[in-house]
Amino acid sequence: MPLTKRIIPCIDVDIDENGEAAVYTGVNFEELAYTGDPVEMARAYNRAGADEFVFLDITASAEGRETMLDTVRAVADEVFIPLTVGGGIRTRSDIKETLRAGADKVSINTGALENPALVEAGARAFGNQCIVISVDARRRYDEAGEHYVTVDGESCWFECTVKGGREGTGVDVVSWVTEAEERGAGELFVNSIDADGTKEGYDVPLMGAVADAVSTPVIASSGCGGPEDIYEVFTETDVDAALAASIFHFEEYSIEETKRYLDERGIPVRL
Repeated sequence: MPLTKRIIPCIDVDIDENGEAAVYTGVNFEELAYTGDPVEMARAYNRAGADEFVFLDITASAEGRETMLDTVRAVADEVFIPLTVGGGIRTRSDIKETLRAGADKVSINTGALENPALVEAGARAFGNQCIVISVDARRRYDEAGEHYVTVDGESCWFECTVKGGREGTGVDVVSWVTEAEERGAGELFVNSIDADGTKEGYDVPLMGAVADAVSTPVIASSGCGGPEDIYEVFTETDVDAALAASIFHFEEYSIEETKRYLDERGIPVRL
């Protein structure tokens, strides 16, 4: 029997002008617009049938500050499904404090790229299942990469970026996820800078390249415009879960409606 595919809503959280935590939605990691209150949204998604829930503090790494743990605690009180928290996690202590605040998993991007040994330390101390390596990938059409795919007749590779997609690293995504898996990552959370917020579908070549390179579960993120895009990424690649934000935030589709669509087309989901 095939494994059940997961549908995961995500909130991008930042500090508003009043110093309060708020959810924002943007395009290509920019043009952020206020979307709602993180605790209220967590409560709604828990009731809506989400399989898991992701909380990303989207400016913690760029601003060099810690994750907003008080808000994480409030969100954790509202969800009774697996909760992943990311943003600003750089040390073993950060992992510990985030898990103590109520997270079931931590999502690490910049901290792991800067210190790959953090992946091993976290997996050894807290278990592989707690360590999610997040990748903010962008396409590059040059000869600086290691692993190439053909997209619309052109050869490209995927570069890891940091600080919310603001800075390139020169690190090849496929090489990095392979290393992260070897170091003990329990899951890979793959974001596309190019597709983010466009609602034009997931970056299928990116997701396929990552899923083909590893055996670790892969979460596809960025670009979802509707259930048909989730169906595409599930049928065209071997990803294990699909993450979406704005289509759920703005009630264009419900999680139940999305799962019914997938179930009717033979995708195994939890109804």
